[in-house]
Amino acid sequence: MDRVPEGGPDGGLPLPILRGETVLVLALSLGASGVSALISFIGALTKPGGLKDQAAMLNSSHAPGRPWLDLAWQLFGIATALVPVALVAHLLIRERVGGLRAVGFDGCRPGFDVSRGLGVAAVIGGSGLLLYLGARAAGFNLTVVPEGLPDVWWKFPVLIASAVQNAVVEEVIVVGYLLRRLGQLRWTPVAALAASAVLRGSYHLYQGIGGFVGNMVMGVIFVLLYRRWGRVGPLVAAHALIDIVAFLGYALLAGKVGWLPTV
Repeated sequence: MDRVPEGGPDGGLPLPILRGETVLVLALSLGASGVSALISFIGALTKPGGLKDQAAMLNSSHAPGRPWLDLAWQLFGIATALVPVALVAHLLIRERVGGLRAVGFDGCRPGFDVSRGLGVAAVIGGSGLLLYLGARAAGFNLTVVPEGLPDVWWKFPVLIASAVQNAVVEEVIVVGYLLRRLGQLRWTPVAALAASAVLRGSYHLYQGIGGFVGNMVMGVIFVLLYRRWGRVGPLVAAHALIDIVAFLGYALLAGKVGWLPTV
């Protein structure tokens, strides 16, 4: 049976086991989200009317009119979404490489991570907004509604927690873990980059073509930055900041400015 080199960071596990492990991790997380997004996009395409007349809701109420029950569901959703990251940490601990430290998500360099993340967020966040507005105007994107939570005391903390959860799940799994496994499975660097970028685009397809293309481009940039810095920490910081601004900005500005599409 084909094996990766003995004594390597993967502990010499057979390639079929590593391959199966990778498929299972993705099937429990963002791979499944990609399939769900594709089905959602097909439904939007086949529905009467244009894409921009339909909405893609990101953070919605799970128990309207019952704020405490709603809060419980919100926290449950955020916590369970992080389980695949805990699984990845476990699998990396098994390799005796320090768990998530192996992909640079360890809190050892907070200044580096946050400073680089701020710079990346400033560039990608602004260009991403312009791409979304252009794609929607051209009819290639649904109207993205970042939040539809009730106006209660926990609204903004939950939106921030949701943004951080998105960032951690996506960057740890789609960049750190996936690139590590694909490298161990002897994929070329170009093929691994393409797989990571396409996967990132796929689970944003529910937003439309603009969401797919924009996030795929973001995926290419994030892979290149990860290879340069050797850490997902800056990427998590950048992603979290982008989503926090999007979620809170929509909550504060929706219906008050003309350039922000609403439903």
